[in-house]
Amino acid sequence: MNDFKERISLAEERISQAEAVVIGAGAGLSAAAGLDYSGSEFRKEFSDYIRKYGFSDLYTSSFHDFPTEEERWARWARHIDFIRFRPGAMPLYKELYDLVKGKNYFVITTNVDSQFRKAGFDSDKIFEVQGDYGLMQCAVGCHPQLYSDKSTVETILKHSHDLTVDTEYVPVCPVCGGNMDVHVRKNQYFVQDEAWHAAAERYEEFMSRYADNGRIVMLELGIGFNTPAIIRFPFERIAFQNPKATIIRLNSDYPEGPAETASRTISFTEDMDTVIKRIK
Repeated sequence: MNDFKERISLAEERISQAEAVVIGAGAGLSAAAGLDYSGSEFRKEFSDYIRKYGFSDLYTSSFHDFPTEEERWARWARHIDFIRFRPGAMPLYKELYDLVKGKNYFVITTNVDSQFRKAGFDSDKIFEVQGDYGLMQCAVGCHPQLYSDKSTVETILKHSHDLTVDTEYVPVCPVCGGNMDVHVRKNQYFVQDEAWHAAAERYEEFMSRYADNGRIVMLELGIGFNTPAIIRFPFERIAFQNPKATIIRLNSDYPEGPAETASRTISFTEDMDTVIKRIK
């Protein structure tokens, strides 16, 4: 369907008739919401890092191989504060919450900025697969426990100078005495603690009730092909197997799905905020 109004009407109809709505969210959602990984706010906030290291965006700069933990944590503290702690709930996330708050919903997301929690979504209905910038872990996962990094970030920001921080403010693992890391999935040491496993079980239980034969709407927001096996491909598999399922896909770059699920996919490349407001 090419007609925007027709797609909006059908999306509204499918959501209103759904037994369950699952939101699958990726980086494109937070970008559309206004969290700035590469734009003017990033360039202003990280101008000193851009001058020294030539960073082009916040995402790729997180993989920079700093020579010391003092320099690495000075950058991470600013990164975490800029994306995780400083912003409130972005309006687009609030619009999403208004869309589903009276419905039987669940959220699975690869985002690590905690925007769903800030916007009012029930914590028991959120599965943050890839971690949370507000937490840290042993860098080699020597024990399955996570720690809030808020006070650590605040302390490092207070004592940072010349793009580094004194050694005494760098966090160390309370068990092995080694390095700490931000709780983001990037290697085999990513910690999946009890809370992570409990969220995974709640999500699987929710999906098992509707995936095979239920009227389920999978609202897919900003999912590309960085980690498609987490959300995009499973949603398409459900749509292929379940004739009552619908994918509503909002993605400016990758709106198309396989031909086998085209009849159960409603795609939007238009502005995400506009689409959500119109569906509401």
